[in-house]
Amino acid sequence: MMNIHTLKTLLWGSLLTFSMFSCAEGDSFDYNKNVVLVSGTETNPVVKFVVEDTPSSYAVTATSTNKVDEDVRIKFGIDNSLVNAYNEAHSTNYYPVPDGTVEIENQDVVIEKGKTFSTPATVKVISTEGLDEGRVYVIPVTIQQSDGLEVLAPSKTIYLQISRILHFTSLNISNTNMYSNFIFPDDKMQSLSNFTYEIKFYSEQWHSIARLCAFTSKDESRSSMLRFGEAGMDVNCLQWVCPTGSVPSVTRFSTNRWYTLSLTYDGSKFSMYVDGVLDAQGDGDGQPVDFQRIELGMSWTSYPSSQYFRGRIAEMRVWNRALTPAELQMGLCGVDPASNGLVAYWKMNEGEGHIFHDATNNGYDMDWSNTCREIREGAGLTYGLDYSQYVAWDADDINKCVQ
Repeated sequence: MMNIHTLKTLLWGSLLTFSMFSCAEGDSFDYNKNVVLVSGTETNPVVKFVVEDTPSSYAVTATSTNKVDEDVRIKFGIDNSLVNAYNEAHSTNYYPVPDGTVEIENQDVVIEKGKTFSTPATVKVISTEGLDEGRVYVIPVTIQQSDGLEVLAPSKTIYLQISRILHFTSLNISNTNMYSNFIFPDDKMQSLSNFTYEIKFYSEQWHSIARLCAFTSKDESRSSMLRFGEAGMDVNCLQWVCPTGSVPSVTRFSTNRWYTLSLTYDGSKFSMYVDGVLDAQGDGDGQPVDFQRIELGMSWTSYPSSQYFRGRIAEMRVWNRALTPAELQMGLCGVDPASNGLVAYWKMNEGEGHIFHDATNNGYDMDWSNTCREIREGAGLTYGLDYSQYVAWDADDINKCVQ
């Protein structure tokens, strides 16, 4: 349990931050007086509530900065209207839970005389049936009433992020015979002054060079191509060949684990994120980038056999804006197909067939019975190539994500 001295140290840091946004409050606040807050909000108001099965419970308590001289009664409640305000303040995209998902028990709690922690209120998730896998949900539990102690405003509410273990199906791209390109019709071409490209991948083996994929224009100009181990780099170093050059990863990737890779362009910087954390950057040139084509693996002439990628992919996305780190971290397991700026979204979770469906319904389905690639060097693209028989899927205990 956190001692009072440590709690106060964290609280004063919180109050100093808060005072920068509210000078009057910061100037007048008495740092020696006893106040009450939601336990656990001293460093971050958002905490994970792991829900593996229902019902699942989470205990919420209140904390006073000093021992109380008499019983202090506090009332907790769930206020979904706070979610929008939090999103606006922190550039996040959390969702309130639907009706019938959660309930609160013992919402009237007490900090007993001589103590600093209250009895617990119990927040209980009773069903997850109404939760969309592409959305991240929070339960805003707030102090609605405090009898005898002032409530510390920045720590009045705790946001319980529902964390679920999600199982998914993925596309296996170990078979080099399936490597090819899909080019979308001209009316689907996107000229992107800003973008985010994303892909979730799992490697089973590293070797000299492994080509993962490319997001590119119809003629492959100003493309974003991803490969491992090129140009004398470590075999587990990812090279992003972007429109202005090469951005090698700082991360050295491991086999047998999933990563979510995000590539953003804000007109100034090409930024690579690994699991939502900034990894490497390159300078931009302020020019737009056309998107009209997806390549899986290395499809050019005889190179598939030497530049193969042994592994799986899922969650490929194209956005027409540069997502923030907070947005990237929220989308590690999936995103809402109706998200702002989402152009195309291939979950790669069909589990059968050879058509990779665009979850946005914007018309970017990819049919692997009608692909194109350069079969012989200098011969140009051959169209209408059917590689549907080589499409393979994986659905096992490896394919899981903790939201």
